[in-house]
Amino acid sequence: MRLARLVVLPAILAASFLLASASKVPAEDTENIRVRFEIFGLAGLHVLTNRTIIEKAADRYSITMDLDTRGLARVFVDLTSHSEVHGRLARDAARPDAYHAEVLRNGVDRSYGVDYRTDGTVINPSTPSSPGWASSIPAAQIRGTVDQLTAYFLLERQLAQRGTCALVVPVFDGSALYNVRFTDIISEVLAADSYQNFAGPTQLCQLVREEILRNPGQGEDTYQQGKVWYAPLASGDLMLPVRMELKLRSAPSEAISPNCGGTVSTSI
Repeated sequence: MRLARLVVLPAILAASFLLASASKVPAEDTENIRVRFEIFGLAGLHVLTNRTIIEKAADRYSITMDLDTRGLARVFVDLTSHSEVHGRLARDAARPDAYHAEVLRNGVDRSYGVDYRTDGTVINPSTPSSPGWASSIPAAQIRGTVDQLTAYFLLERQLAQRGTCALVVPVFDGSALYNVRFTDIISEVLAADSYQNFAGPTQLCQLVREEILRNPGQGEDTYQQGKVWYAPLASGDLMLPVRMELKLRSAPSEAISPNCGGTVSTSI
């Protein structure tokens, strides 16, 4: 997610984790998890809504994420984003087949698309940003990568299965090639506070985005590093984030301390 341009003044962001629900359809053995984050800025300003849907059925998965700026935040960044991925599941792995994203930012529409082949080959059919545009990232370097939605999905599955954050995921999202490095910090019991209503045991993970290459003209600000608290909210083989702190590239580190959490409703 590219959230940094939402932060135009030093602010503390809070994201309320309002809903995590899981339901199974016995005939198809399908699990559906719906999550909504509400992100707030200084003085309680509502700046962003994040809606994510995770679906799992047998050996398949799909993830959809929608981002929309809210209220006065649109004066600075008018953002609407839809991204989705579908792929294959194995016991210890998730492998995307295709990723697609549509991003409308301040009147500029961009489309990103990536196809992931079973032999590890990655095809980038993203819409050119200008006539004559071509990706500057060599095909050999993006071989074996996944999309950003799958990267976090891999971590959430690993946490549920092995209880550790230790993971490095190579990502190519159509615009940039980078590693997302997750490491363990501590197991921590959270108490409800002014930023969240969730209370209970969590696993705290450090995340670092290690950028390798970026296509020309694709230099939107994004996070550099952060911390995410995960808890087993909705599924026995998946842990979900209940709180996060991100350090964003376009703002000083002491100005950014986003927290996410909130009430959780789960049904199976």
